[in-house]
Amino acid sequence: MTPYSPYKGKNGIKRILNATGYSLAGFKAAFNHEAAFRQIILLNLILIPASFFIHVSALEQALMVAVCLLAIIVELFNSAIEAVVDRISLEKHELSKNAKDMGSAAQFVSLAIIFFTWIIILFR
Repeated sequence: MTPYSPYKGKNGIKRILNATGYSLAGFKAAFNHEAAFRQIILLNLILIPASFFIHVSALEQALMVAVCLLAIIVELFNSAIEAVVDRISLEKHELSKNAKDMGSAAQFVSLAIIFFTWIIILFR
C-alpha cells in the first residue's frame, strides 16, 4: 500500500488545469447546495462594488475587499466540514454537532471582522 494518493501524480500544466476544474466544481456545489454561501456571495456583490465609491485610501479599500473575500473562504470551509460530517453519518452525535457549530462560529467571526473593519474605516 502506497502512502501517497494516486490523485496527486499530476505535474505542471495538467495539475493546474485539474486544480482549476476542482475549484470551479467546489464553487458550483457550494452555490447550488448552500444557502449561506449564496448569502455571502450576495453580501460581497453589494459590499465590494460599494467599496469603490467610498472615499478611502487604497489600503483601506483593499482591506475592505479582503475581509469580504475572507468570509467566502470561511463559508467554503464551513460547508466542506458540514458535507464531510454528513457523509460520515446523519446520526446525531455530539462530535458532529461540535464540528458543525465550530464551523458556524468561524463564519460568525468572519462576519464580525467585516462589520468592525467597515465600521472602523467608515467612521474613523
